[in-house]
Amino acid sequence: MNDAKRWHDLADAIKPETRLFIGGEFVEAVDGQRFATLNPATGKPIAEVARGNEKDVDLAVAVARRAYKSGVWSRMAPRDRMAVMYRIAQGIEAHADDFALLDCLDMGKSISELINGDVPFSALTFQYFGEAIDKVEGVVTSTDPAALHMITRQPLGVVACVTPWNYPLMMAAWKVAPALAAGNSVILKPAEQSPLSALLLAKIIADAGVPDGVFNVVNGFGEDAGRALALSMGVDKIGFTGSTEVGKLMLIYAGQSNMKKVTTECGGKSPQIVLPDADLDTAVTYCVNNIYTNQGEVCSASSRLLVHESIHDEFVAKFIEDAKRFQPGDPLDPATTMGPLVTREQQQRVLSYIEKGKAEGGELVFGGGVPAGLENGCYVQPTLFGKITPDMTIAREEIFGPVGAVMKFKDHEEAIAIANDSIYGLASAVWTKDLATAHRAARDIEAGIVWVNCYEHGDMTQPWGGFKQSGQGRDKCFETILAHMQTKSVWIHLG
Repeated sequence: MNDAKRWHDLADAIKPETRLFIGGEFVEAVDGQRFATLNPATGKPIAEVARGNEKDVDLAVAVARRAYKSGVWSRMAPRDRMAVMYRIAQGIEAHADDFALLDCLDMGKSISELINGDVPFSALTFQYFGEAIDKVEGVVTSTDPAALHMITRQPLGVVACVTPWNYPLMMAAWKVAPALAAGNSVILKPAEQSPLSALLLAKIIADAGVPDGVFNVVNGFGEDAGRALALSMGVDKIGFTGSTEVGKLMLIYAGQSNMKKVTTECGGKSPQIVLPDADLDTAVTYCVNNIYTNQGEVCSASSRLLVHESIHDEFVAKFIEDAKRFQPGDPLDPATTMGPLVTREQQQRVLSYIEKGKAEGGELVFGGGVPAGLENGCYVQPTLFGKITPDMTIAREEIFGPVGAVMKFKDHEEAIAIANDSIYGLASAVWTKDLATAHRAARDIEAGIVWVNCYEHGDMTQPWGGFKQSGQGRDKCFETILAHMQTKSVWIHLG
């Protein structure tokens, strides 16, 4: 019986792991510190979690480097490493309810979205990168007959993965799976708001046969554990998803230490351009889904809705009606379509943006407050603003909440100009039945992803990452496993 009572019963019974995972063992933090992780739907503590700092990071780095140097994973036969990756995927599937429950309790995402989306896609991520392992090839170049020149690929060494709270398990999978597939040792630092699923993942990875020390988890705060990883001389790469502000710090820390490789995915302010010839009903459905799904806590959320002036009023009327599908409620109820925001701090941040939108002259079409009866949680109503101009704060800054902004445009050129007038460039969409218009838009929009007549479609072959201050590097896709390796030129003189 897949109902709210079942999930609440499971939540009452769950006893999550709360320690660090270093060297194949769950251990307390060196200094014995702990911090509370809270349920944003109720404001109540879920558990006290070990809080790692620089000492724990140093220990994890030393363990990970020893494991890498030993070759126990980095030089394991590709087919054997593939088999382990497949077992990780199977382990995630076997513990789907546990993973979904932990992320639901930790950050408020609806249980139905987790069980149908995040968890199976995380398993698929490990399967995909497992399948990629024996597809990595070197090159023998054409040279003088007196030489043999080979270009080979080798792992980087120790990779640190710093992941966000909005997709705790899935973002961990996106970072960890390609790093492991490439033969690296890995240290995962989950967001302090949502650490629990990372610790279950550690158990799954260990049970699948990843040798001790190859995969480690250090819970902690960004200013402590995250900073220490980025500054560590023993870390060869850091993969980060989070805010632009912290992404820039990661680049600085890399330069201050050992010039480690850095990839960053730092969010966006993604536009959807709706042209007069669009299938309006379908466009509205996608626009509604992709600002209110996951409470708007999505890096690619389409928070800028650029609508041609000739269809603007009809679009807004349809949007208002369709958005009624999203009603905040208990995230453990499979019928709930919108849970709370991750923390009280994030709730207040989003509400402050709403107030700023009103103060700067935006028209509050609906929403804008805390839902009645849910004041104990970190909830914000689905919200829409009209009469927005491109210079307004809510049209320029990433809100990371369920707040959409509709802007009019007169023609294709103006739409592209508005779309590109942003420091971000992660995702975008254009809605049109005209093939030439679609091609021009796809060419001219400054974003790493352009969808045409859809949004958030894709599979594991799709590179995920952005232009400009949305970051550098790509997640998913075959390119990602190569980004966790380095090339070596081997020139053999035959004369």
